Amino acid sequence: MVGEANAQRVLWLFETAWDRRQLAACAPRWSDAISVAFAEPNDVDCPDDFDPLAFVASAARGDFGRIDGVASSSDYPGAAVAGAVAARLGLPGARPECVLTAAHKYYSRVAQRGAAPDAVPDFALVDPRGPDSAAPLRFPFWLKPVKGSFSVFARRIDDERAFRDFLSSRELRSYGSDYLAIWNRMLAHYTDHAVDGRALIAEGVLRGEMVTVEGFACEGRVELLGIVDSTLHENGSFARFDYPSRLPVSVCERMAAIARSVIGALGLDWTLWNIEMMYDAEADRISIVEVNPRLCGQFADLYQKVDGTHGYEIALALATGERPRLTRARGRYAAAASFPLRVFEPSAVLAAPDDADTAAAESLFAETLVWRECRTGDELSDLAGEDGASQRYAVINLGGADREDLARRCDAVTARLGFRMRAL
Repeated sequence: MVGEANAQRVLWLFETAWDRRQLAACAPRWSDAISVAFAEPNDVDCPDDFDPLAFVASAARGDFGRIDGVASSSDYPGAAVAGAVAARLGLPGARPECVLTAAHKYYSRVAQRGAAPDAVPDFALVDPRGPDSAAPLRFPFWLKPVKGSFSVFARRIDDERAFRDFLSSRELRSYGSDYLAIWNRMLAHYTDHAVDGRALIAEGVLRGEMVTVEGFACEGRVELLGIVDSTLHENGSFARFDYPSRLPVSVCERMAAIARSVIGALGLDWTLWNIEMMYDAEADRISIVEVNPRLCGQFADLYQKVDGTHGYEIALALATGERPRLTRARGRYAAAASFPLRVFEPSAVLAAPDDADTAAAESLFAETLVWRECRTGDELSDLAGEDGASQRYAVINLGGADREDLARRCDAVTARLGFRMRAL
């Protein structure tokens, strides 16, 4: 993606599925002043033996050309590597040690507890190499790797047998040592943390409505971009994400205050961030689920549709040392949503839309974006992947008058896409 010849050049690392469509959606806001270059590997194809330190050294040598800014929407390893490259070159960006700490579920919880103790559930470290150790919390509790990937290996543990069975999983140990090898190497190099990716964290079970609180930190100030509501299917898979939130204004203000305290305590600066939270209306309690020290690529255009400011526009401003400028209620729509399309049993894709079908579906309503994640003939059978209960095969982002209008529009776009599935 190329801007003007004299534009600032931003190196975009570990490209995700969201990046090109989202950058294009807000290109009129940045393309005259910034050019974006993508570096290999991308997020999906990054090998387990990728050497992040060699990559940083390569960027410092100039192997990727001139770099005026660096950015990434990749959770792993993009955010941390982008921070490391920025630090090495003296560019704006979150410090790698702060990114790693924020994304490390245990050390992040320690910082959260210091900044917002009432919003943090009980938690405890668990060593999976000690299967005879006692359960760390009262049942039930959640057990997760200290560095997650979607909801892989995140399990609700209801009794002692489930606890023992989970700890003895060979796949779990491989995840901590093999998949997280890049993470472990960066932790050892950039931090003095003794607990690496092979550890687990137990956390108390949270109740309530889930939201994503997103914003950015710049020059020591923490700003709110928006709060997005999550709606779940009965099996726990995400059904839709809606902006703006329906939570009471007073609750949203409390969430924003918690976020500012936590992001400040984690030392994050010159970066977007998002925090998943729960609101238990019965107890009037806000709880933090997790902190993500990065842009949420899936939601970036929802803010543009409603407020007139795009998340990727903010990311580019931060990467080039500019304070982002927010607008409110200046978008085309009163509401916007992201709809993941899913199968809940192993399925064969009998028909999937091609580029022309996708363009026709997007043209039904202005500013609609569609991401296809399968092709005709594919088999969708890895239900253990993203959330353990379903597999996503497409995502539709669109705007509308209200949530009911959004649902009707999503149905129309889905019908025009023409996916056809058969249970295996």
